[in-house]
Amino acid sequence: MASGFSQNRRSLFRRGLGQKRNDSAIRPPWVNPEINFVDECTRCDKCIPVCETSIISRGDGGFPEISFKNGECTFCQNCVTACPENIFDTTQEAPWDVKASIQNSCLAHSGVWCQSCNDYCDVEAISFEYRVNQAPLPQINLDLCTGCGACLEPCPNDSISFAKKNTQ
Repeated sequence: MASGFSQNRRSLFRRGLGQKRNDSAIRPPWVNPEINFVDECTRCDKCIPVCETSIISRGDGGFPEISFKNGECTFCQNCVTACPENIFDTTQEAPWDVKASIQNSCLAHSGVWCQSCNDYCDVEAISFEYRVNQAPLPQINLDLCTGCGACLEPCPNDSISFAKKNTQ
C-alpha cells in the first residue's frame, strides 16, 4: 500500500456525496461565492433549527441545503447569525443566484386558468401573458425574482422549480 495523501482518493469519495464546488444543491442565502462551501462548512447544523420557515435541512454529505417544499425563504438571516464559521457575506447585492422557472407541465399550457403562483409572489416577478380565448401563460421576470420559493407550494401541478443561475 502506498503511503502519503492522495487528492484523487479524496475526490473519489466527494463525488459520491455530491460535494463538488459546482453541485446543484441550493445552499443558504448569503453564502460567500468566493469560498468552496464544502471545504468551509463544518456541518454543525446550527443553521437548521433557527430557520423560521424550516427550509434548511441536512443534505448530501451532511451539508445544509434549501428545499422550498416546506415554505419560502424570508431572508431573515437567522442562518447567518447562527453559523460559527465565516462562510456568509451579507454585503452581497443579492442573497443568492437562485431563480424560479416554470415548466411546461404548468396548467396554463393545458388551457387551465390558474395563477396561484402569481398570488404568492410578493415582488411581482410572475406575470401572465393574456391571450384571446386561451388561458394566460406565466412569465417570470428574472431581474425581479428573488428565488424565495413562495410560488412553489401553491402550484397545484408542481410546475415550478428552482436552480442556481450563475454556476461557479
